[in-house]
Amino acid sequence: MDFNFPLLLVLATALTGVIWLLDVVWWRPARRAALASEGGSAPPRDDAAGDGDAPHAMEPKEPLVVEYAKSFFPIILAVLVLRSFVVEPFRIPSGSMLPTLLVGDFILVNKYAYGLRLPVLNTRVVEIGSPQRGDVMVFRYPQDPSVDYIKRVVGLPGDRVSYVNKTIFVNGERVEQQPDGASDQAQCRAFVDGRIVQTATERRLETLGEKQHAILACPGGNGLRRDFTVPAGQYFVMGDNRDNSNDSRFWGTVPEENLVGKAFMIWLNVGEWGRIGSWIE
Repeated sequence: MDFNFPLLLVLATALTGVIWLLDVVWWRPARRAALASEGGSAPPRDDAAGDGDAPHAMEPKEPLVVEYAKSFFPIILAVLVLRSFVVEPFRIPSGSMLPTLLVGDFILVNKYAYGLRLPVLNTRVVEIGSPQRGDVMVFRYPQDPSVDYIKRVVGLPGDRVSYVNKTIFVNGERVEQQPDGASDQAQCRAFVDGRIVQTATERRLETLGEKQHAILACPGGNGLRRDFTVPAGQYFVMGDNRDNSNDSRFWGTVPEENLVGKAFMIWLNVGEWGRIGSWIE
């Protein structure tokens, strides 16, 4: 069973908040009334601030569940708001975005770049912006929304996207590539003399819109050809590791309601300390 952390946060916030509210409205007054009617006493409250709340200077002891709820509710609420509407951390599990993102990169994702969305429901309630070509975007995998994917936005709603000879064409215009004169440690499978061999990938620089970024491609061969028209409200995405990415070329486009946010920074990679604080281009 998949672990739904956003749902857990919402439930924990609701539970601790309700307990705190019930204590303020009913349980605390009932404890005070019971203490007064019994003529008993309770240890004095630590009121160093001296707020002058004389009638309640003697407070009955709170139940443990109320103490925990009062302590954890503000913290859980802050985490829920921050994670749902501001920024969310993710870990890169695969090499589909090499060389931009390495396996093990911990990244931060801007949650409001594409509009504010309700946690769990993922319904957009405030429109702020929309994906642009070249954005590195996190989204819920259309074939299994419980899984988060990260790819680069290539096609916007209404675009005609073609992938020919390992080159992208958007609305008939070629997306420029140029070699950067280096191979990469990532490996790919290629046909050589009628057999499949492992070979190093080539690094290329691609200009998508106004953004230039590095990609990887296997040398030789014409690659997979695909032609698409992006439906309204959907986006065509591809991995930067072009020959080793499960993306829109195989399963189609990403609906707007599946968007999670825009990746913008690497905040940690154990063993690759120089990547910490790097901006994602």
